Amino acid sequence: MNLRFQAAALAGAALVLPAALRAQFNFPIEGREVQIHSFISQGFAYSDENNYLTMKTSQGSFAMTDAGVSVSMRITDNFHAGAQVYDRCLGKLGDFHPSLDWAFGDYQFKRWLGVRAGKVKTVLGLYNDSQDVESLHTWAILPQSTYPLDLRASTIAHTGADVYGTFAVKNHGDISYTGYVGSRSEDKFDGYEYGVTSLGLYYKSESGRYAGGDLRWNNLVPGLLIGSSFLSGPASGAGNFVSPYSPILPVQTKLTYQLAAYYVEYRFRGLTIDGEYRREVLNGAELLTGASIPYLLDQRGWYASASYRISRLLEVGTYHSRFYPLWDQNHGDPEHHIFDQTVTARLNLTRHWDLKIEGHFIDGYGLLYSLRGFYPQDNPHGLKPRTNLLVVRTGWTF
Repeated sequence: MNLRFQAAALAGAALVLPAALRAQFNFPIEGREVQIHSFISQGFAYSDENNYLTMKTSQGSFAMTDAGVSVSMRITDNFHAGAQVYDRCLGKLGDFHPSLDWAFGDYQFKRWLGVRAGKVKTVLGLYNDSQDVESLHTWAILPQSTYPLDLRASTIAHTGADVYGTFAVKNHGDISYTGYVGSRSEDKFDGYEYGVTSLGLYYKSESGRYAGGDLRWNNLVPGLLIGSSFLSGPASGAGNFVSPYSPILPVQTKLTYQLAAYYVEYRFRGLTIDGEYRREVLNGAELLTGASIPYLLDQRGWYASASYRISRLLEVGTYHSRFYPLWDQNHGDPEHHIFDQTVTARLNLTRHWDLKIEGHFIDGYGLLYSLRGFYPQDNPHGLKPRTNLLVVRTGWTF
């Protein structure tokens, strides 16, 4: 399918879908309403240099599609349940293999105490539990220093249990907390699996679990949200190391993963200012032919953003994002950083249909195992130090 035909198909869908998606899919059962919500988005990406996010962006790529369908129902006044199926194709990731994104039951005893269990979306930072719904954000692509699309499955949800609640603070908003334990999500079509193959690692099995929590203060003063999140736990994997210079060797990985995030958001009328800082530490070892090869990775990233809703139709925004795969190395080398200056315009064409036009001006590409958009197998002639990227993305909710 050539690029011109793909562009025409996207334009046709943009004209037809908004009218088709006005249908109401809610219906009652025993007097209780079942709510069905869906979303779909389609993007186009073009870069002047490096291929990005496993797409052939240097040639222009439409391989940027995702969709989801969620079902929820309040079974009693205190108990509700829901689930979401999600699917995507992002270059060579996802490959249109649908997955159960989340599915849980939630019982709230009081405003300050509730529990939920199942496959639960992980509360982490400002956007982790809402990153899959494109319509909720100004940006076509969220800051990749903290919300990498290629590693979405690693933190989007956990299979386990949460305890949560909210306390009112007189004249100063409310404080919400969440604590959880569970096993982490795995997806063989995600960027982690794709990235480690460039190092010659082919895992047959992986497992991991973690415990974590989130604490946030909303409306400390009107419009201001501050918070922090953390998680920690062990992970392991077993597979083979494949190299043209040696026979296939069994390999095992054992590590401890720790993440801490701090975030702030301020809203005033049409203006939103927010930022987030994350530190991720991976401390472990590769067991190869009886030898233990230790490693310690200290990765850090942050972003600051501002957006303004000029009118019902138009929003504009910008963010600056920075990621350092090895904090203790020389940050000036292109392989030791990824800086992304982004500008965007969002058009809210209807209540359920938006169009985003976004420019990314990227400095650096990170290490082979940074897993932040740049992969050697997609850039066989080597990576250039700078990348200019255009992203056009349209989405519908219904």
